[in-house]
Amino acid sequence: MAHLPSRRRIALAVPVVLSLTASLGFLPTAASAAPVTAPTAQTAAAGTLTYVVNTKVDPRTIKSVEKAIAASGGTVVTTYEKIGVIVVHSANPDFGPQIRAVRGVQSAGATRTVPLSAAGTTDEGAAKLLTAAEAAKTASASAKAGAGEPLEADQWDLRAIGADKAADINPGSKDVTVAVIDTGVDDTHPDLAPNFSPSQSANCVGGVADTSEGAWRPYTAQDYHGTHVAGEIAAARNGIGVAGVAPGVKVAGIKVSDPKDGLFYPENVVCAFVFAAEHSVEITNNSYYVDPWLYNCMDDPDQKAIVDAVNRAQVYAQRSGTLNVASAGNSNHDLDSDAIVDSSSPDDSTTPVTRTIDPHKCFDVPTQLEGVVTVSATGVKGTKSYYSTYGLNAVDVAAPGGDRYQIPDTPSANGRILSTMPNNAYGFLQGTSMASPHVAGVAALLKSTHPWASPGALQKLLKKQADNPGCPTEPYDGNGDGVVDATCVGDDEVNGFYGSGIVNALRAVK
Repeated sequence: MAHLPSRRRIALAVPVVLSLTASLGFLPTAASAAPVTAPTAQTAAAGTLTYVVNTKVDPRTIKSVEKAIAASGGTVVTTYEKIGVIVVHSANPDFGPQIRAVRGVQSAGATRTVPLSAAGTTDEGAAKLLTAAEAAKTASASAKAGAGEPLEADQWDLRAIGADKAADINPGSKDVTVAVIDTGVDDTHPDLAPNFSPSQSANCVGGVADTSEGAWRPYTAQDYHGTHVAGEIAAARNGIGVAGVAPGVKVAGIKVSDPKDGLFYPENVVCAFVFAAEHSVEITNNSYYVDPWLYNCMDDPDQKAIVDAVNRAQVYAQRSGTLNVASAGNSNHDLDSDAIVDSSSPDDSTTPVTRTIDPHKCFDVPTQLEGVVTVSATGVKGTKSYYSTYGLNAVDVAAPGGDRYQIPDTPSANGRILSTMPNNAYGFLQGTSMASPHVAGVAALLKSTHPWASPGALQKLLKKQADNPGCPTEPYDGNGDGVVDATCVGDDEVNGFYGSGIVNALRAVK
């Protein structure tokens, strides 16, 4: 991968064959609505932990390890034979050390730090949606400007990357699908229904794919993140609401958020990448980090096993022809620095431990895995968003993610990103979670234009067509408080703030 020193990303040997807000990497404005679907229940004994056990990929070894798992007090939930990952439940406090000593086991560890518990309904909260009055004002402005969609006047982000003009040339092909690995997608939304692909959608919570009707939908309207992301990618140009970056491609939903705490556990994400790979998905969008660790350190056996398992799954997806795109994070961390203070992990516990980590040895998963496109966020001024994580040779490209300090000249004067929300609503969000789907959308346009392009070729094309503003000439003060918030390293070709540059949808279709 170009501009990628060996110390930056983790590339493990793989066989050939997020609180919700923190985990998802987005900063909400403020939605309340009725539940979309009821949450599923988890059934596990008290004191039970979930583990991933990573083995050599051959049937004899896997069967032998499965027997050892049972002998050590474990229960196999599912086995992904093609990548050598076994998901296990065990209440044995010594299960990890015991199974790591078994022949054929390459790594194994717990995927959470507290036992499984019965799932409860996701709490309802207050979130600010676009009101009817605001929508009417925006629709009037859109009509005067000749915009195709009623709310498009508020979509400064489409204009920033030329997506509005790209749609006139090539809105994207129905042969291309982007899977949103997230909190679920409300496919009944009128802006999403025309492009939704139920046959490529599932609920992967627990590590096993459930493809029953509607399983991919959010538990409640408060789990709006995945629906918002899906609209940014592929909201249809149908005279309703907003438009996506690639309004002609298909979008799928793979739900991975836990119904009780909203976290994205490793076994769920492993399931999602494998499902995407085996259901002909061309691109996945990953606007989250794998919980419970913001950074997974390779000297810890549990965290190493998490990196190993998720990496095997995402590499399997790559080798099956899937490009994986991920958000860089919202901590304003420099992923090329010598040290980062992580005070949020583990986030499944009420007592996270403050620790100092080296981002070259401890990894944000999946964004720092080899071959994954890492995306930083920008605001309407085209500069790095104040919250966006960055880093030379860590960020690949950048895209609009919104910034409340960068105010656009739009009807709502809102610097965040407007998109679809459950229950036929619309709302503004900001974060690298919103930047990543812009890149996934541009990648879908590139795949539509170059249908035979491999994931590696698509990544090169993303970088080639990007516009790089270079490092700022003045000290970077993202929130305007007079304090330098970050330092950009690099040049006009590749730098820590924007990677190879801000993606360009118009160039992608020309």
